[in-house]
Amino acid sequence: MVVRVSKSQFKAKALELFREIEATGEPLIVTDHGEPKLEIRRLDRKHRNPLDLLKGSVQRYDNPFEPVGVADWDALK
Repeated sequence: MVVRVSKSQFKAKALELFREIEATGEPLIVTDHGEPKLEIRRLDRKHRNPLDLLKGSVQRYDNPFEPVGVADWDALK
């Protein structure tokens, strides 16, 4: 369930509301005169650095400073 608070309530309890969003993951809607204006939600870190995904994937590389030829790529075979 999405929680709604007015701007004045948000201003008075911002830190408390931030902690609650972090803990529960539930978004918060901030309203102005009853109309939704902002959505505050926990940051989703699904998008990781591509280099982190590749870390540890190279099992062995004998000559790292030698040029790689077209015939050396398994993907092209």
